[in-house]
Amino acid sequence: MSLISDNEALAGFCDRLANTNFVTVDTEFLRDKTYWPRLCLIQVGGPEEEAAIDVLADGLELGPLLDLMRKPDLLKVFHAARQDFEILFRLMGELPAPVFDTQISAMVCGFGDSVGYETLVSQLAGQRIDKSMRFTDWQRRPLSQKQLDYALADVTHLRIVYEKLVELLQKNDREEWVAEELAALLDPALYSFEPQNAWKRLKVRNPKPRLLAILREIAAWREKEAQSRDVPRNRIARDDALIELAIQKPQSIEDLKNMRGLHGGQTKGETAEKILSAVARGLSIPKEDCPPAPKQRNNLPKAGPTADLLKVLLKMKCEEHSVAQKLIANSDDIEELARNDNADIPALQGWRRKIFGEDAIALKNGKISLTVAGKTLQVVEIE
Repeated sequence: MSLISDNEALAGFCDRLANTNFVTVDTEFLRDKTYWPRLCLIQVGGPEEEAAIDVLADGLELGPLLDLMRKPDLLKVFHAARQDFEILFRLMGELPAPVFDTQISAMVCGFGDSVGYETLVSQLAGQRIDKSMRFTDWQRRPLSQKQLDYALADVTHLRIVYEKLVELLQKNDREEWVAEELAALLDPALYSFEPQNAWKRLKVRNPKPRLLAILREIAAWREKEAQSRDVPRNRIARDDALIELAIQKPQSIEDLKNMRGLHGGQTKGETAEKILSAVARGLSIPKEDCPPAPKQRNNLPKAGPTADLLKVLLKMKCEEHSVAQKLIANSDDIEELARNDNADIPALQGWRRKIFGEDAIALKNGKISLTVAGKTLQVVEIE
């Protein structure tokens, strides 16, 4: 087990791994005090060796490692890769490829919703993970041997987990299912934090287009400030403060001072002027250019017994195919499907449609029914 902190060692390590079939990858980072995740360590494992790469080491050039991440004939294996991809996308300007995510694959293979790494290591590798270093400060140097052991365990056990999952996927003929899920995960738009889209993360009850236009401008201001200062969004302004600004539409310093939820620094000087400018921009946007108000699910009629029946079918199908229910549909999707045979939901697309969606539509339209046979449910065709 080793820690790589110089360019010669990194180049040699990457050269050796370049000729393997796959590598396992994990990262250690901190982001509680910054906007951008602060990368501290990258762990990479091959079939016969593994190393933790100290990205904070003076003078270390990550070029060989990034070339490895781009190598088109080398599979990169991650567990729950979303945050790792966010870091690597910013570092590389692109996503690693090709890739394999063991969490997604495990959900497809029936290990439950958002299955954790420890669970897979226990069930597939027969090992236990020492959790004592989970909340360690990865920026501090030197790293202890216990920290290194913990970090490297994330890629050593992952080799076995990957191999076991590949066997299951091949046995059940589900490689294409995983490929569909990975295609969504590899959409670069997921890792591009555009300020003009920041408002979409905020939850507003019964919003009107004008309110959303103002919120879009205020949220964009906060996002730009957080990015430029590299601090968490809430250090600039809390979510509830942004929503209140969009509702109250302040147009003067005095208006800001009379608002709740703003601290003193937000009601004077340059910050106050930026907030008022953002509100003014939102107010001046032509009505036709305001974001449309989203369809409020709460205002839609409940599907009642139809949705309940579809939930029973979903549970039955997921048990039959050993797939996590969360991967097929959530409660809102089921309600939407109960109302609309052509609902724009994942359950009516790709492999999900084959194992659940088609039967769900048939059940709704009286072409099949459910019956109890012994202790199990069965689908019965209606002629």
